[in-house]
Amino acid sequence: MNRSMEATAAQEQLQSLFAMAGKRILVIGGAQGIGEATANLLARLGCDLAIMDVQEERIVKVCENLWALGISAFPAAVDVTDESQLVAAMAQIAEAFGPLDGMAAVVGAAGWSPIIEMSAEVWDHDQSRNLRYFFIAARELARSLLERGEPGAMVAITSVDGIRSAPGHAAYGAAKAGLIHLVKSMASEWSDQGIRVNCVAPGPIVTERVPLGDPQAERVGMAPIPMRRRGTADEVARAVAFFLSDLSTYVTGQTLAVDGGYTGAWGFGAKP
Repeated sequence: MNRSMEATAAQEQLQSLFAMAGKRILVIGGAQGIGEATANLLARLGCDLAIMDVQEERIVKVCENLWALGISAFPAAVDVTDESQLVAAMAQIAEAFGPLDGMAAVVGAAGWSPIIEMSAEVWDHDQSRNLRYFFIAARELARSLLERGEPGAMVAITSVDGIRSAPGHAAYGAAKAGLIHLVKSMASEWSDQGIRVNCVAPGPIVTERVPLGDPQAERVGMAPIPMRRRGTADEVARAVAFFLSDLSTYVTGQTLAVDGGYTGAWGFGAKP
């Protein structure tokens, strides 16, 4: 067997294991970072993808890469914090691309401010771009799945800041904690109808927005993390794919920390 045939066989084996070939998955925030890594991995698993993001040029670039691989991909430039835009876009995707089977929601960002100086506007903005949009998108997808009588899976990207404290960015931490709770409630309401909802909580991850810095500073900054390094977008994407796939058919309402052991570490920093 030549290398090309071996690669094809390996790809088929991978797709068979995850059982996702042909599923239509929406990746919200799929234009860069964790979202783009997630889209690329789901493409390898045989999924058709709708890519939603506010960055239109980057969405098109991601879709062009997917089209080159023979993957069906639908670009949707949307400000997900605008409910009317988000609801309309999801309806457009369903009409033009086909009804969705699942969703990965990666959009999120933090405003930095001490609580004592934080404005209500900063608070509201962080709730909107980390929590509120997921409620709207998940509600719309769940309605579609329930109307069709089809099972489905959703994954929200939360954060270790929703599990532990978030000093200096408390609005973000509160929104991510709320996301974890919302996912549990959705899982409880929809599980008996075949809809699973889970969270992935990344720790410090290397992305375009937060690239690797000075090696010495990285070592010092990663001291509280047992694995002593930042994770990669690909490592987070693998956890997302697990929750969306048939590998997790009996898992719902859960939060998986992809954090190098940070949330399970000894509370006084370095290991004894």
